[in-house]
Amino acid sequence: MTVERVEQLTTDEVAEVLSLAQAAADADGAYPLAEHVVLHLRQGGDPPAVHLLARDDGRLVGYAHVDTTDPVDGAAAELVVRPDARRRGLGRSLVTGALAVARERDPRGRLRLWAHGDHPGAAALAACLGFRRTRVLRQLRRSLFAPIPEPVLPPDVRLRSFRPGVDDEAWLALNARAFADHPEQGRWTAADLRARMAEPWFDPAGFLLAERDGRLVGFHWTKIHGGGDGHRHQHQPIGEVYVLGVDPDAHGQGLGSALTLAGLRHLRQRGLDQAMLYVDESNSAAVALYTGLGFARWSVDVTFANTG
Repeated sequence: MTVERVEQLTTDEVAEVLSLAQAAADADGAYPLAEHVVLHLRQGGDPPAVHLLARDDGRLVGYAHVDTTDPVDGAAAELVVRPDARRRGLGRSLVTGALAVARERDPRGRLRLWAHGDHPGAAALAACLGFRRTRVLRQLRRSLFAPIPEPVLPPDVRLRSFRPGVDDEAWLALNARAFADHPEQGRWTAADLRARMAEPWFDPAGFLLAERDGRLVGFHWTKIHGGGDGHRHQHQPIGEVYVLGVDPDAHGQGLGSALTLAGLRHLRQRGLDQAMLYVDESNSAAVALYTGLGFARWSVDVTFANTG
């Protein structure tokens, strides 16, 4: 078995990685790579990443994506091992390789590892290598057949759809304010927005904006994925509360609840029977909002970090 370090993947290598990831998802019930990693694989561009490819007689059996561009929190890595090649030390080899990459950019060698689905094997590997559990991201789900109350907006707020090319800058500014303390979402750039608008699932009709006196005060960006779209998800279509945000100056006015309900109604009108979302376990206000609207825990993703 060999582990090759690659700065830029070929089209064939991208296809191999995505096929490997899908095989792991089918076996584990959770997709092993985050959305931004899949976007980077399929579309390329910034930020740059280091790719580790583990092969056995030419067959791809393991992969790690290492992002070293965060000077605050350090490098982050996601890895996947083919189900029929596990328990052979591949995971350890990939993490060791990711640590070596992290040390090149940061003398402390800080590294965060994502485990999607909180697989016991990932937790055992992390503990064995001295990583500790630092962040938990819950996936919640809700039936869209259950009653969805009528959203009640403040009388001076109107709801409309996002206009690509017109609302981009205003939305990015609102997103930055709404997620100023979020480790990823609040840092989105115009390139991040464009990458998602280029995806086949993007639909501005499901990107709902709350506006007061010509100023954006909140939004609910819904997403529909699945149904064998040829990319990440091969299951039946499911709706998602993709991103929900409210301007801090508009907190306490019921916008979060109203926007959530408006998005759920949109998804139900599209003929979907289930909705999902991701929320940080530590965000008690958001967890309370969503569970109060009928969402329940489905699965969790976990971040492990070394001491550096």
